[in-house]
Order: sequence, then C-alpha cells, then structure tokens
Amino acid sequence: MEREDRAARRTRRRFARRQWARRWLSLRYVLALLVVVALLGTSIWLVFFSATLQVKRVEVVGNSLLSDGRVREIADVPLGEQLALVDLDRADARVGSVPEVKSVDVTRTWPDGVRIEVEERTAVAVVELAGRLRGLDADGVVFREYKTAPKGMPRVRPGGAAGTDALKEAATVVAALPKALASRVDHVEVVTVDQITLVMRDQRQVLWGSAEESALKAEVVDKLLAAQQAPFYDVSVPGNPTYCAQPAC
Repeated sequence: MEREDRAARRTRRRFARRQWARRWLSLRYVLALLVVVALLGTSIWLVFFSATLQVKRVEVVGNSLLSDGRVREIADVPLGEQLALVDLDRADARVGSVPEVKSVDVTRTWPDGVRIEVEERTAVAVVELAGRLRGLDADGVVFREYKTAPKGMPRVRPGGAAGTDALKEAATVVAALPKALASRVDHVEVVTVDQITLVMRDQRQVLWGSAEESALKAEVVDKLLAAQQAPFYDVSVPGNPTYCAQPAC
C-alpha cells in the first residue's frame, strides 16, 4: 500500500511539472508578445512624437554660388518637425528648380539632421541675353549672372534666329574644346543649330557647323590653326577640313 502511495505521489508530481511547463511555455509567448508591443510602442513614440528625433539642423554641402542660408530657405525644411515626417521629395524639388543647381540629393541624417548635397552648374561660356551677361553650362542651361565676363571664358553671341536648341549646341561645342584652345576663342557666333562659328582672339574664324563630332573637330582645328595661316577655316566636315581667304571656303 505504501509503495502504491509513493507511485501515486510521483505521478502527481510529474503531472504537476508537466502542467507547469505548459503554463510557462504559454507565459513565455505572452511575455515575448508584451516585450515586442512595448518595443514597438517605444519606437513609434521616439520616431513620431519624441523631441529626440526632431529636426534640429539642416546641413548644406557642395555649394559655392548659393549660400547655405539661401539653400535652406529654398528647401524650406521646418526645424522642429519629426525627422521621419520630413518631405524629402518636396525639398529636393524646390532646390532642384534653382537654375544654379545641376543636381541635388536630400537625405535624413539621424537622429536630428537633414543633409542637402548640391552639385552646382559650371559655366563653359557667357552669353548676353536681354542686356544681362549670363553663364551657360555644358548642357546649354543659362544660370548665373556676371558683371564682367571671366577672363579666358568664351562668349556666345546668338543671332536673332538662334533659339534654345542653338544655345545648347553652342554650349556642347565650347565644352568639347581643350582648355588651351578655348582660351584662344574670343566668341562663338550662333546663327542656327548647324551654323556655329568660332571667332578667335586674333580674328581668324572657324566654321564649326553643328555640335556633331565636336571632339574630333577640336583636334582638327588645333592642328589646322598651327599648320596653316588663313583668315577662314571650315571644319564642319572634320574629315575634309579646308581653309581660305574668304568666309565661304
């Protein structure tokens, strides 16, 4: 009888341990769920409500034509707004619409900053439009204003029929010129997209034609100017350059 009582007690203890193990397993799942919920709630509070992750600074890099303050003003990133809620696309579009800006990248810098990385346009020539001397970049975009043309920078002189496409062609031509050759160019006369002429500082003229094969034309012109003395040159067909004493070679 005593042996049976001991066996019954062992059975009850084993049963109790199994019951407790099942309860503890269930409790662990509940505790894990509570921890996850707590972490999620804390994260939501930090990201969307805590002052720790609010915008406190806006960093501007890569700019020289535009001041930091001007870029910040254009971007209009509100200080004190939750960093996660800042509309980066809006700030990007606003800064990117400025003529001086070639490209821009606006990013979050946790925990409390916004970084605006600007790539500004570089002028390859100057052009006078409506009485104002403006910079012209390699893409044909008119942007900054000058009081006087920078030393050594060619001037583009568009004719009455020269539109935006013609200016873009002229910019492509100037951008293709080696630095030493570009410094010898006084101005670029633009009649149409395929009637572009370089006027050198010594008054020699080079009929360039269109911007096609500009790199090859630049090589040909450099050699032709050194090898032959003439008032007029024609490299509109670079494989068959000519030179003569009259504008129409």
